Amino acid sequence: MRRVGRCQGLGAILFLVAGLLPAALSAVAQAPQAPPASQTPAFQDSVSVGLVLVPVVVRAGAGFAKNLDSKDFRLLVDGQRVTIESFERRSDAPASLVILQDLSGSMATGNHLEESRDVVRFFLTKSLPGDEFSLATFATEGLQVEVPFTTNTATLRDAIEGWEAYGTTALHDAVARMPQISVEGHNPKRFAVLVTDGVDNASKLTPEQARAIVQEAQLPTYVLGLGAGNPYELSPEGKKVYRYADVLNLLAAMTGGRYYSINSAEDLQKALTAILDDVRHQYVLGFSTGDGAVKFRKIQVEVEGKDRRTVVFRRGYKGTPPAGPRAGG
Repeated sequence: MRRVGRCQGLGAILFLVAGLLPAALSAVAQAPQAPPASQTPAFQDSVSVGLVLVPVVVRAGAGFAKNLDSKDFRLLVDGQRVTIESFERRSDAPASLVILQDLSGSMATGNHLEESRDVVRFFLTKSLPGDEFSLATFATEGLQVEVPFTTNTATLRDAIEGWEAYGTTALHDAVARMPQISVEGHNPKRFAVLVTDGVDNASKLTPEQARAIVQEAQLPTYVLGLGAGNPYELSPEGKKVYRYADVLNLLAAMTGGRYYSINSAEDLQKALTAILDDVRHQYVLGFSTGDGAVKFRKIQVEVEGKDRRTVVFRRGYKGTPPAGPRAGG
């Protein structure tokens, strides 16, 4: 029989992270009807002082740029440089991982469920002291948090053995709940892994609305598309061949994660290794926000150095402007 847990409440939150408003997220998650397609879920017009966390991965050639310091980064919001007030760079720093698993009927094809179990087993096997995991699934009944954040790997291993594929898929509704789950985590390093074939046939929210919610949180989202295809492949007429893959790729890119097309066990192992490398070599930059109007604000991160580097970071946040004077330079 399939095991289903319950989602714990958000509890007391000492500060708002990255403009994330738990009350608004809860309202969206519980709303019985979808908002108009032209609108995204509403948020408050102003917020008190909070902290925006910006996870950053810096790749140099085939590896990662290691041992960078805060002075090596330039952080800009809406084109204006801001002071980096907090900085995390330890490769052994513990992380909080949300695994969001698709258990809808389409996942019964091929070997998708066993591949999904392998995803969980991989991260548990590679875990470091202090790493914590939350396991959530979605199908006909919507999203269920089967295991709230825990360091108990035995509980997680037990939960995945009861997985069965059934019912319809409300993928985008489930995606929109990820920040609500992640805010319960205890570590500055936070990320999510979504495992799905990409099919959605029951969501109330649109892909754009779900992306907007996740993008406002400090939550890089890595997507494993099981048989979902290449988002860049075009038909002879120039149209997207894998439209589900295109949606998943956009979600990953906008949040600072990556999309991986999985067609074999080898693809899966390569993707999992790459995701873990990203997380372990992730820098976390932080800055305060002040009072003011809430709107989407563009984030840009630049890294000093003459060697060729690829910098991956979240594209922005919805909230008030940075607090205090801007950094010089």
